[in-house]
Amino acid sequence: MTVVFRAGLLGASGYTGADLLRIGQRHPNLKFNVLTANANANQPLGVVFPHLASAGLPDLVSAETVDWSGLDVVFCGLPHGAGQPIIAEIMAGNDRVRVIDMSADFRLTDARTYERTYGQPHVATHLQGMVAYGLSEHNRAAIASARIIACPGCYPTAALMGVLPPLAAGVICTEDIIIDAKSGVTGAGRGLKQNMLMAEAGESVSPYGVGVHRHAPEIDQELSGVANADVIVGFTPHLIPMSRGELVTAHVRLVDGHTVADLRECLESVYENEPFVRVAGEGEAISTGHVRGSNHCVIGVYADRILGRAILVVVIDNLVKGSAGQAIQNFNIAFGLPETTGLEQMPLFP
Repeated sequence: MTVVFRAGLLGASGYTGADLLRIGQRHPNLKFNVLTANANANQPLGVVFPHLASAGLPDLVSAETVDWSGLDVVFCGLPHGAGQPIIAEIMAGNDRVRVIDMSADFRLTDARTYERTYGQPHVATHLQGMVAYGLSEHNRAAIASARIIACPGCYPTAALMGVLPPLAAGVICTEDIIIDAKSGVTGAGRGLKQNMLMAEAGESVSPYGVGVHRHAPEIDQELSGVANADVIVGFTPHLIPMSRGELVTAHVRLVDGHTVADLRECLESVYENEPFVRVAGEGEAISTGHVRGSNHCVIGVYADRILGRAILVVVIDNLVKGSAGQAIQNFNIAFGLPETTGLEQMPLFP
């Protein structure tokens, strides 16, 4: 008999919420009973997302009207700061519900770093002891037992998948890590913004958050944890005129005595049995088109023309492996299900 878990989704009208429903409504162990979207409350989901009109999902409601006590899991796709008081309320009223948060609210373990990074105080720091960082392939044990799972940001997901294993293994140096990142426009959310207009974003690539992007401290935190040293990366994201997809290029320095072959061997060993991660063949060119619409991650390893340095290129779909797909993967881990359940779809190409 198939066990079905009752689920809610906070923030169902955003891109991450839509992709969570696109993937999750086909999951054999998930049933979405509650969908909140305060600005669109009391509307059918199909009015907000016509592509989901035939999915048989419930109408949208406001979060204030929901009785959370009957749910097994709540996914959160709200902007940072908006979910903290609601998640605190959910946790206080139900001692078994699990929360899988796709926002930035619980990714940073230090409240001062959170306030400095996001420009507002954290109002639910008492919950931090219940949180596991949700980088699925690298934190399974903590995810399996945590009440709150903080899914990584899309840029940290891609960057950490490439850089974290060789840094933990001592193959690359803690210094001089430079991360050049590019993402499709869905990474900026669904709100109306002038720089997202087709006339301004199309046929153009632009950097943003230069030197101050909010995902940089998250990357620093996780790399510092495995290196047992303070790691500060150089990180610059760019907006590229496509709807979804993300490509991260990490320039790293090899530890003396190690080679690019060692770097490749390290990554191949770590990800050998991972269903969603592939280390590309030597000299293989990779593309965001190779993972589009899927929970897959592809990592390329290349020698730099500068001696002692190497280049890692990582591609993911920012809305799937970088958000909603990883949330479903974490749900599977947390509830003891096969990790690939509901995520079997192959990349959409072309």
